Amino acid sequence: MKVTKLEHAALVVDAGGKTLIIDPGSLTTPVIEPTGVVAIVITHEHADHWTPEQLARITSRNPDAMIIGPAGVAAAVADHAVTVVAAGDTIEVGPFTLTFFGERHAEIHESVPVPGNIGVLVNSSLFYPGDAFTVPGVPVDTLALPVSAPWLKLGEAMDYLAEVAPKRAFPTHDMILSVAGRTLHNARLAEVAQRVGTEYVPLEPSQSIDI
Repeated sequence: MKVTKLEHAALVVDAGGKTLIIDPGSLTTPVIEPTGVVAIVITHEHADHWTPEQLARITSRNPDAMIIGPAGVAAAVADHAVTVVAAGDTIEVGPFTLTFFGERHAEIHESVPVPGNIGVLVNSSLFYPGDAFTVPGVPVDTLALPVSAPWLKLGEAMDYLAEVAPKRAFPTHDMILSVAGRTLHNARLAEVAQRVGTEYVPLEPSQSIDI
């Protein structure tokens, strides 16, 4: 299984000649290349995790792709059917087994509504929590680790990495950081990873990792 990091929160997962796309949002350049897409997972309805334009680009080339997300995503997506999932659900689609964890987005501020949010475990190997600090409670081979957002600070990402303690991790949700900021974050996270026995891989957009 190959995982490619796009900008911000978007991931492309390839296995068995099929593709899964996660969170193609507004801070990601247009996703126009993949064919063979069997599913699109949207962890929650915020625009940096999906846009109508991104969905239209992907589904125009992959009209049979299943769109999967929590109830808030189904309410937000007007032009496509959404398969609604919640914590504890598992879906088999193509070569992918998707298991879902968590229910709520991390709090940004008491004045900002908290939407639903689901994390996804792909083929019992890759875990991406969306915008939350959900600990799945199962072994994680590879963690797509959110590292910067209005709802988190670096110390929280460090603590979350230590708590999940995956075999390897790479940064995601990072487009609001400058180049210098990403360098600082990666250095601190690499220190935590070394302490807990995790391989930290500071992927840049369009770089991939094999699981």
